[in-house]
Amino acid sequence: MAENAFLNQDIRPIIFGEVLYDHFPDDSKVLGGAPFNVAWHLQGFGMHPLLLSRIGDDADGHAVLERMAAWGMDTLAMQHDAAHPTGMVDITLHNDQPQFHIAANQAYDHIEYEKFKSTSTGHAHTILYHGTLAARSPESRNTLHRLREDQKLSTFVDINLRPPWWQQEEVDWALDGAHWVKLNDDELFQQCSATVSLSEAAQQLAKNHHIETLIVTLGSRGALLLQHDDIYHCAAAQVTDLVDSVGAGDAFSAVILLGLSRRWGAERLLQNAVDFAAAICRRRGATVYDKDFYNEFLNQWED
Repeated sequence: MAENAFLNQDIRPIIFGEVLYDHFPDDSKVLGGAPFNVAWHLQGFGMHPLLLSRIGDDADGHAVLERMAAWGMDTLAMQHDAAHPTGMVDITLHNDQPQFHIAANQAYDHIEYEKFKSTSTGHAHTILYHGTLAARSPESRNTLHRLREDQKLSTFVDINLRPPWWQQEEVDWALDGAHWVKLNDDELFQQCSATVSLSEAAQQLAKNHHIETLIVTLGSRGALLLQHDDIYHCAAAQVTDLVDSVGAGDAFSAVILLGLSRRWGAERLLQNAVDFAAAICRRRGATVYDKDFYNEFLNQWED
């Protein structure tokens, strides 16, 4: 992989987007949201990200801050909203695959750029991670646009197409100028012709949007990475004791960010991301409150 595709391990990424609670059919609820999950895992791996999001002035919002503080996460860029609730999603499982019912007009739809600018962390930031869900609303979308335009950060875009909460124009904007893009194969073919092969679709999307590195997750078939004209594929890890697959893609993204910071090669990058995503599938929900869980992987991945 190209030298400029990697980050400095000492640089803290900014993670932008939703924080919410996933509500499961058994009435349990787990703290989540793709950006939150990525930030949580990065904290577990010792990268100390800055999470830029917004929560309600409610019991769920207070619980978010308590969990973040207990995990050692920086809460400085967490905004508070007295008018809108902390985000929530109802999850149902069909053939072990999650279906998401996302509530509208949540606190994370109102992330303010000026409030972020007034937040001084004293740390260098050279990368911005964001998805597509938080860009569904005008206020958070404007903040995201200004982040990318004003802060001059390298961008990792995690495409999550949750109907009806996405627009093609916004997805095109997110893809344009992104250094790294991750999406699944269904999302890839929504952006490209379904009559071409997987590798051709990946090449088509990367070319159309000038994407430096494109990563496609393939579920039980593993993952594919395209950089320039080089394509790498990694088979999926076997999960014989599946609990649910909620957050598996976010776990995958977190390890990609970690691997970029450590300058892992493409094959190692994919294998480690696939393995960690499989481990998350053995747990309920998308996050794990156990430092030993992360340390075991870090020990396996030592250079």
